[in-house]
Order: sequence, then C-alpha cells, then structure tokens
Amino acid sequence: MNTETPQQFARRLGLSFRDWRLLMRALTHTSYLNEHPEALEDNERLEFLGDAILDFVVGEWLYHRFPEMREGDLTRLRAALVCREQLGEFARAVGLQRALLLGRGAESNDGRYRDTLLSATFEALVGALYLDQGLEAVRAFVLPLLPATVEHILSEHLDEDPKSRLQAWAQGQGYGAPVYRTVHVEGPEHQREFTVEVLLNGEPWGRGSGPSKREATKAAAREALQRVETHLAAR
Repeated sequence: MNTETPQQFARRLGLSFRDWRLLMRALTHTSYLNEHPEALEDNERLEFLGDAILDFVVGEWLYHRFPEMREGDLTRLRAALVCREQLGEFARAVGLQRALLLGRGAESNDGRYRDTLLSATFEALVGALYLDQGLEAVRAFVLPLLPATVEHILSEHLDEDPKSRLQAWAQGQGYGAPVYRTVHVEGPEHQREFTVEVLLNGEPWGRGSGPSKREATKAAAREALQRVETHLAAR
C-alpha cells in the first residue's frame, strides 16, 4: 500500500491546517511515539476530544435530519454512526490508513487495517480539526459521510441491538439462548483486543473482536445475524 505524509493526506482531502503539528499528533499512534522520541505526543488526548465532538455533531445532524424521530431511536442511530466499526469504515473511506504513523510492532500486526486503531485515529483527526478551525471545519469534513451511511443503517436495521435481534430469532427457531464465550485476548492491558464467539445449540454461528468484551460480543452477534440472513436468502 502506498503511504502518504500528513501533508499529502491533508491536500488530497482538501484540508488545510493552521497548525500542522495538530495533524501530526492526530496521526501519531502511541507505538510510533515509543520508537521515535522526537515525536511530541501521541493522539490519545485528541481521540478523547474528537469522540465528544463527533457525538455532538452527529447528534445535531440527526436532530435536524429526522425531526419526528423519538429520542430513543435518535440515540440508537447516533450510536450506530459513531461505533468503532463504522468509524473504521469512515477512516478507510478517506484513506486515513495511508497516513498513520505507526511503530514497527503495530505495523507488523496489521494495525493499519484494524477498526480499533482506525476509529481512534479518525476521532483524533476530528479533535485536531476542531482545535485548529472549530466546529464548522468538523461539520464540513464529517457531514458528507453521513447521508448514505444512515440510509444503509436504517435499511439493514444496524441501529438495533444485534444481541437482542439474535436472541429473538433463536427463540423463534426453537433454539436455546445464544451463548457467548471469550476465545482470545491480546494486546497490552491498556489496549486489549477481545475475540468472542457466539454459539447456538453448541454450534458456533459468529465471531467478533473489539476493545472490550461488550463490543466483541456485539460484533459476534452481528456476524451471526449475517449468517442468518444468508441462510434465509438461500431458501
């Protein structure tokens, strides 16, 4: 894969920073900082800020886009738009993986392609944009990504809790309740990656990974639902 400098990345997307150090920081993973002491800071603080700003910008957009939608439905839809997997998709859509500054360990573990790292960097980029140019710059960057995505989420019911949907389907088919088990844990304590498997009647139906058991469990349920849909379509 062809990589880009932060400046090349920004030019390709039409972004212009007053303080280029903010963009450098947003793209700097902690593994890179450990191997390059000349780097000033990793992106974890910007990730924290960007997470809060994304919640606001996406929530504001949904509020105006769906004026008749109830609060609970808006909350679920916002959660689907800012979840780890979806932010990873947004990051790939803008080619963020090309500009990541990673250490050798993260690079060798395919960190450039992992939703956990990509979503965190996307949030950091949003935080950097906000500090450099304010909310309007964030809106200009984020909002064009939302319309097609929200239509896909609604059409595929991705805003609904996958564990509840899977349990309802399993009960309707006469299966027992889905059983979730953790099959693998990797990474340092502050950056764990959990892998969870879901079983129906003792048979594996899906597997998912995430930075917490909760997220990994939801990912496993989501994969099982995809198998259900494939099974139904083949009938």
